[in-house]
Amino acid sequence: MTKLKIKSGDTVKVISGDHKGSEGKVLKVLKDKNKAIVEGVNMVKKHTKPSAQNPQGGIVEKEASIHISNLSLLTSKGETTRVGYRMDGDKKVRFSKKSNEVI
Repeated sequence: MTKLKIKSGDTVKVISGDHKGSEGKVLKVLKDKNKAIVEGVNMVKKHTKPSAQNPQGGIVEKEASIHISNLSLLTSKGETTRVGYRMDGDKKVRFSKKSNEVI
């Protein structure tokens, strides 16, 4: 299993695929599938049966997962960057390879 460099809570940009150029916050990372769910990106319609939480049933829009390789981390300046790891003292930190600042 490879080390995923994108974590939940990060702001990312989609760099390839149907939703190229979209930006959003990572809601959840699925490590076993190398995918992430990004807020407002890759919306799909799901047909649901009536239930206690949704007595009407009907069509619900929700986010579908997108592969990690199609995402790039956004820095505080709004530019995309790759992520690296380094040791600061005795603590391991993530840093931006473009600006060399700690994330």
